[in-house]
Amino acid sequence: MSVVQQTNLIEMRHPLRDDDREAAISVLDRTQRLFAEFGGASREAYDAMTAQTPIADGVDLERVESADVKGWWIRPESAVAGRAILFLHGGAFVLGSATAYRGLASQIAVRAGIDTFVLDYPLAPEHAFPAAYDAVIEALRWIAQSGIRDIALVGDSAGGGLALAALGADGGRSMNVSCVATFSPWLDLALTGPSSRSEETRDPVLTRPILADAAAAYLGSADPADRRASPLYHLPAHLPPIAIQVGTDELLLDDARCYAAAAAQRGNTVQLEIYEGLHHVFQRSTDELASARYALDQVAGFVLRCGSAIARP
Repeated sequence: MSVVQQTNLIEMRHPLRDDDREAAISVLDRTQRLFAEFGGASREAYDAMTAQTPIADGVDLERVESADVKGWWIRPESAVAGRAILFLHGGAFVLGSATAYRGLASQIAVRAGIDTFVLDYPLAPEHAFPAAYDAVIEALRWIAQSGIRDIALVGDSAGGGLALAALGADGGRSMNVSCVATFSPWLDLALTGPSSRSEETRDPVLTRPILADAAAAYLGSADPADRRASPLYHLPAHLPPIAIQVGTDELLLDDARCYAAAAAQRGNTVQLEIYEGLHHVFQRSTDELASARYALDQVAGFVLRCGSAIARP
């Protein structure tokens, strides 16, 4: 691992582990077969893929269906009191569910020892922008109203974008957000980043047309540069500590790089981890990839450190 520390920005580069080289190929092959079995990129196929992340041992699962929010609480044994993680799933705003993401969220919950709520937000095109964003804001309020004063936002892909968008103009202070951790966040729905435009980008999971179609389905006639859709365009002056993980084999690599650099330039603390030779949201493959387990350990440690800093007088 190489570490480059600049003012407010720590960039860590992780070389591809030898034991992950063949395993990553196997993971991608299995994913392609699964989508072929379902006849394409359907919600059923995406949920089947995501649900392959095992639910961690030692957690209680609690379904929530209220007028305010829908989703799942994942409660590890001996959870830290007064803290919660709000997990926002990926799926390009058109796919994904809290039920399918219980495995990945539980892997984070047990590592951090923090109760985690996985939100079911409304999907496009049935529910266009800003429905998903509005649901996240409502979930933050709902958790805060329960008496929790320390909320960590965690999300992958579109969920990572929603997490950073939810910080709003005040950097999440009014929402009790202590930190944000994201996996391969989608932060620019206009797809202007060099890695998303270059023909040299090797992305075995996403294509530019897939992202463009999803953005159109979600945005409708809305401006892709709206801060609620693309947080890369509107960073608050003050942000909580932020951790971003991304693979080199990604169209969204430069979304992560550009946001990290911009946030650090504004004086905010950012931890950027770049994993060589790995694909979009590789962290799901906890059974197959040592790098996935390590990455989740890193995120859990980051979230815990943020809480410890808040707890100090």
